[in-house]
Amino acid sequence: MHNIKNIRANFDNFKNKLKNRNINIDLNNIIILDKKNRDLIQNKEILEKEKKDISKKQDKSLFEKSKVISNKINLLSDEQKKIKSDLDSLLSSLPNIPLDDVPIGSDENDNIEIEKKGVIKNFNFKPKSHYELGENLKMLDFDLASKTTGSRFTFVNGKLAGLERAISNFMLDLHINKNGYKEISPPLVANYSSMFGTGQLPKFENDQFELKLDDKSERKFLIPTAEVILTNIVKNQILDKKNLPMRFVASTPCFRKEAGSYGKDTKGMIRQHQFHKVELVSIVKIDECLSELERMTNCATMVLDQLNLPYRKIILSTGDMGFSAEKTYDLEVWLPSENTYREISSCSSCGSFQSTRMMTRYKNDKNETIYPGTLNGSGLAIGRTLIAIMENYQNEDGSINIPDVLKPYMNNLEKIDIN
Repeated sequence: MHNIKNIRANFDNFKNKLKNRNINIDLNNIIILDKKNRDLIQNKEILEKEKKDISKKQDKSLFEKSKVISNKINLLSDEQKKIKSDLDSLLSSLPNIPLDDVPIGSDENDNIEIEKKGVIKNFNFKPKSHYELGENLKMLDFDLASKTTGSRFTFVNGKLAGLERAISNFMLDLHINKNGYKEISPPLVANYSSMFGTGQLPKFENDQFELKLDDKSERKFLIPTAEVILTNIVKNQILDKKNLPMRFVASTPCFRKEAGSYGKDTKGMIRQHQFHKVELVSIVKIDECLSELERMTNCATMVLDQLNLPYRKIILSTGDMGFSAEKTYDLEVWLPSENTYREISSCSSCGSFQSTRMMTRYKNDKNETIYPGTLNGSGLAIGRTLIAIMENYQNEDGSINIPDVLKPYMNNLEKIDIN
């Protein structure tokens, strides 16, 4: 969320930057509401001072005048609260401002490739899709999931379920033991304020699974990503800068309605309502965001390197970045059946955007209270990693070789076949 003082002080620059995000919002209305809000506060303060002065005089003849002033103050207060609510609503709907080195563009077609790594395997047969492989092995069951739950859900069973668990454990061990993240096993439910803090609400409410609970004190949602719950560990706190950076990792199920993806990736496990992901979150000093983004992205690529999966790294354009991001790298893994790269990780710096919404602060070396930087990234999406391994490690007979780094997690199994 943006500080109105910063918008006011740098209005033209802010307007131009926001224009690059392809957002159709009348910023002039925000400035008008801001001025009304400040004028109402000022007028109220003048009346409050006048009332206070009358009170000091203890003159009974001024009692009626004091009552009139009190009524005016109440009317101004009500009007000011309404204006402030409208202003906050508009401010909360504004996305983060992209950094200067983010490519300007309207959508994913304007993203820029930074590098490619890994060797794309030349198969001497036509590679099958992950869902063909899984169904032939009788280890992916989409029909059963449709009967028990609905579309965009999957039963993963047998050795493929073991491979899915091995992927998760391998990633956690790597990020904890080598990359220095603290493991968290968090709740899978977030309240409204937590979802607001990281930017999922109110703008993306249609993508969220809301829970209907007896406790109606605050709305509750299944987490769309562990980013929500991990980042909000520090909400409403003043942090000790000596404890920064803070780095968290969690492996959790995630839940999304995929409201805007009708007709996309309807086959297989690419786009599901429920999926597993290892999430990385960092809380850092505000001037360390960019170096932490490089570090976090390298932690994610380390997983792909050790799994020996071909991938590419791209920087997202202003029109393709997430709502809370100021700069984002995507990692896309090679899928042989599609003959293309598909997203498997997204690592973003959010600057102080989320910490402002969460009211998370720390004192810098000058003893000034400022907002820290927050970052999040997939380290990696487990389902899509499973897909990539199945397709890149498949054999002509439909069996799937186990990557070397995962064998210790699967009792040194060499490959998954129908036997």
